[in-house]
Amino acid sequence: MPLLSISGLTVRYGAIQAVRGIDLAIEAGEVVAVLGANGAGKSTTLKAIVGLVPWGGEIRFDGEALAGRATEQIVRKGVTMVPEGRRVFPSLTVMENLTLGAAACADGKAMPRNRAEVFELFPILAERREQRAGTLSGGQQQQLAIARALMSEPRLLLLDEPSLGLAPQIVDSIFELILRLKQRGQTILLVEQNVAAALDIADRAYVLANGAITMSGPAAALRASEQVARAYLGAAVEAAAP
Repeated sequence: MPLLSISGLTVRYGAIQAVRGIDLAIEAGEVVAVLGANGAGKSTTLKAIVGLVPWGGEIRFDGEALAGRATEQIVRKGVTMVPEGRRVFPSLTVMENLTLGAAACADGKAMPRNRAEVFELFPILAERREQRAGTLSGGQQQQLAIARALMSEPRLLLLDEPSLGLAPQIVDSIFELILRLKQRGQTILLVEQNVAAALDIADRAYVLANGAITMSGPAAALRASEQVARAYLGAAVEAAAP
């Protein structure tokens, strides 16, 4: 049984249908990428999973239907989302942000252990634990946003455009971090416009266009697809050409 299964998902914003009947699944321990251009319905799909937008169809987590569940209930079941744009609490310190992230953890005694683990993953946050989040760099804020999500011990981590707006060298470090999480067995659903980088670390991927899935399959197969290369990897291919 997939950890997450989605069937016939639809989302409307007034007269606009943002997601058009998509089917998607992710097994425990997988990294699955959802790819596509701006406006394809990628972020809306993540928001539907955590109950932030009204939706139709069926979403099941660990076999249990999520219809009618509040976002807080979904988070407590083990689904945590790192939203686009990081959205840390700028006036709070790194430690205070992490403490808030632990609020949804079912085991209240696990916070010291989880904090030690995220400080191991993010040494810069350990160094700056008493610094206000708003004074961190963009890359450090992204690390904090992911660390805060991990404090709740998620069984499924939803990452929405984690590389957006970051310098290239920082983007590389973020994807290295995602790879480390994968190696630790973390299940991740990754929405990302950096198609090449996402396909390099994902097990499988779905390509969305105009709210519908146009392609899906193993990441390596999509990486080798001429259609994907033309649509999303053109700049990378041209840069690599002699």
